[in-house]
Amino acid sequence: MTTVRKGQAPAKLNRNEFRLRFSRNFFDPLYENVGHELAAVEEIAWQAYVGSHKAPVTVKAGPGFADPDYELSVEWKEAHDRLLAAEAKQKDPGTLSRILLINGAARNDGSCPGEISKTWRLAKMCEELLLAEGFDTDLLDLSRIISDFDRHIHPCKACVSTAMPLCHWPCSCYPNHSLHQNNDWMNEIYEKWVAAHGVIILTPVYWYQSPSVLKLMIDRLVCADGGNPDPSSTHGKDAEKAKELEKTWDYPKHLAGRAYGLVVHGDVAGIESMRRSLSDWLDWMGLISSSPTSQLDRYVGYYESYADSHATLDKDTAFQEEVRNVARAVGAAVRDIRSGKLIQPNRGLGNPRPK
Repeated sequence: MTTVRKGQAPAKLNRNEFRLRFSRNFFDPLYENVGHELAAVEEIAWQAYVGSHKAPVTVKAGPGFADPDYELSVEWKEAHDRLLAAEAKQKDPGTLSRILLINGAARNDGSCPGEISKTWRLAKMCEELLLAEGFDTDLLDLSRIISDFDRHIHPCKACVSTAMPLCHWPCSCYPNHSLHQNNDWMNEIYEKWVAAHGVIILTPVYWYQSPSVLKLMIDRLVCADGGNPDPSSTHGKDAEKAKELEKTWDYPKHLAGRAYGLVVHGDVAGIESMRRSLSDWLDWMGLISSSPTSQLDRYVGYYESYADSHATLDKDTAFQEEVRNVARAVGAAVRDIRSGKLIQPNRGLGNPRPK
């Protein structure tokens, strides 16, 4: 058995530090009139914390799981069942072709920036075209993390680095009620990816990299590439069981076969490297590039004013049409995949280095 290494995590908070952190959620003076009630809630939260009540409501896994008597989180089981239903609908040849559009910019006019993002506008151009061509669309606006109340994509905890089977599909790390790691958006996002026949990611470049809202989603999609759909097989987060199971793991690619397109834009640098990074990631997961036309990187107002960037986009009608061509290319690829005309070239090839 491979040794499970220990010794990094700090001790739990003491009672006073926990009270201080809890109280920061209620800094607004409006809460002063319910101080007694909050103290009672804080005591319950403390008990859940020291008792590590990650998943306080469970249900037996039932038939089809390695251990039918294992107690699964009710929330995880509901997400698992929704993914199965979405997958069945996605594979039904009688359903309308569905394309997921992802706005990877963090800016919107509902928070501090005070203005919509150019990426949002580009995504709406794609949506309008695809709807006119008879596709069903789903527009995922990741900027809602900055403007919605208590909406989160919590960070990946890197379970896969301990052992691939410890990384569950969908992710079982959240919610963690004892740590107040709740209102995680990813179960809904997993369902959107599974339901889609094609995916188009549109994003700006932030400091040579993906915006943090996009990177959070990307990291949490690691479970789609080799993740374990049966947490009972590892009895939850039992690292030793997961390490043993990995010896014969087959690394299932849960999103393979879907078409993809990319639109990356910037104003100074980084568009090509980011576009390549995103396409490498999607290729690794087994998605299919729709064509060279479906992968676009362009500058909007190279070294020009931030304040005038929307007006610059208005004038760049060639770029707008290139973005629409990305949508057209993905739409065509989706039709070809569903009709059997486009087959993943490496389908059926054995991988000598599965991971």
